Amino acid sequence: MIKIYKYGEVPNETLFIRSPLFQDVGAVVTEILNKVQEEGDAALKYYTRKFDGADLSDLIVSNEEIEEAFTSTSEEYRKVLQQAWDNIAEYHSHQIRPGFVMTRENGVVLGQKITPIEKVGLYVPNGTAAYPSSLIMNCVPAKLAGCSELIIVTPPDRNGKVNSAILAAAKICNVDKIVKVGGAQAVAALAFGTESVPKVDKIVGPGNAYVAEAKKQVFGKVAIDTIAGPSEVLIVADKNNDPRILAADMLAQAEHDVMATSVLVTDSEELANRVAQELETQLAVLPRENIARPSIENNGKIVIASSLDEAVECANEIAPEHLEISVDDPFSYLGKIKNAGSIFLGKDAPEALGDYMAGPNHTLPTTGTARFGSPLSVDDFVKKSQYTYFSHEALEEIKDSIMLFAEEEGLHGHANSIDIRFRED
Repeated sequence: MIKIYKYGEVPNETLFIRSPLFQDVGAVVTEILNKVQEEGDAALKYYTRKFDGADLSDLIVSNEEIEEAFTSTSEEYRKVLQQAWDNIAEYHSHQIRPGFVMTRENGVVLGQKITPIEKVGLYVPNGTAAYPSSLIMNCVPAKLAGCSELIIVTPPDRNGKVNSAILAAAKICNVDKIVKVGGAQAVAALAFGTESVPKVDKIVGPGNAYVAEAKKQVFGKVAIDTIAGPSEVLIVADKNNDPRILAADMLAQAEHDVMATSVLVTDSEELANRVAQELETQLAVLPRENIARPSIENNGKIVIASSLDEAVECANEIAPEHLEISVDDPFSYLGKIKNAGSIFLGKDAPEALGDYMAGPNHTLPTTGTARFGSPLSVDDFVKKSQYTYFSHEALEEIKDSIMLFAEEEGLHGHANSIDIRFRED
């Protein structure tokens, strides 16, 4: 049964389980990274056999395998994948920035140049469920940014096959290479390169604790997006809500993972009790009850606040990955939200809408990092360079200020590099 609290009875930091992502896996991951760096493809095949039960002769998905998977999926599903791509691309197209240039008198030119990251590795989970949606969410902003090479890594099944829905999505996304490897070993391959897998410049995409720890350890050798924790949702709801719908939204999150967290904050004690009862009713018939039940019973919570303003205050302190504002006038609360990864406004904008079709990205900051983090975007796939041009006359105008600044810092070589341009030795 889900736990019900009055607001203030439990510290807000305990409302979401901040799981120790790297507990007990650091040494194992270090060993995997070292072995892949030393042995390349041989290590990838070894770990794929050990962890996935697949004996691979070729690590790369062939064009024939992609075509076979694409044609084996229904035409209706392929249209859905294309529809998702179109919606996500439309949203993310507004994030594209051209850089800028500015001028001052005497020939000064300053600017910022936006350049795509060249090679990007995309991790696509395929454990208790397949996630072609994650593939599309990662590929779209990378493609719009102009990345020249996209490499997918994803675990195979015991027959050495990649999930057909993932391959169908990859074809629609026009990725460059798909590697039949998952886990920390896939992150290692992308970070260091092997005979079959090119070394990339950045690794993005969610994964389990081993993937997260591997990304943490290779950061600095390559860039990463974030270190993602278990998925989470917080729902702010007034008394005018259907408890069946609220329970369904909580279970949609809970079925992801036994560590996922679903929290309802409401100003109605009656609604809180009815949602708790409805959760039990729906859990009994949920196909993934074995995952959702421990998630709800161990991590799920219902919090009774004195008002909706207090409920929003609670949400801001928790900084959830997904935040649903299930009230009649949700836009009146939008300006009060300070910390949330993705905000779903109104009673007909469930979090599942954002997982697949709405357009905004579903790769989001977790475990409270929405206090300072942002959703995956086109910005994650570009780098920024700044440039400066000064004419001799413009440098002369500012040279005394530069030299004074440098000398105050004791950097006389800096000052000399300015002064020497104007001395007549």
